[in-house]
Amino acid sequence: MATGNQFGGSRRFLYHWFRRETVWRALKVAGIVGPILTVINQYDLLLNLDFSARLGFKTALTFLVPYSVSSYSSARAYMDKERAAS
Repeated sequence: MATGNQFGGSRRFLYHWFRRETVWRALKVAGIVGPILTVINQYDLLLNLDFSARLGFKTALTFLVPYSVSSYSSARAYMDKERAAS
């Protein structure tokens, strides 16, 4: 069963996830890593100029992965820093 402290931790985590600094950092990471992963994973479709809604969806997911990883690690780092300070 979840305690009030766990819910408070979830709220703090979401607060840090959506902090301006976290979002900006994650956008920069996704802007660099996303195109690299897209080329690695979809090079055949890109070379054939075979653009479709499916490719657009897969590309969006490819950008979402580094964005999410960066956001998660930043939020956890902020929470760890808070925990160490208290």
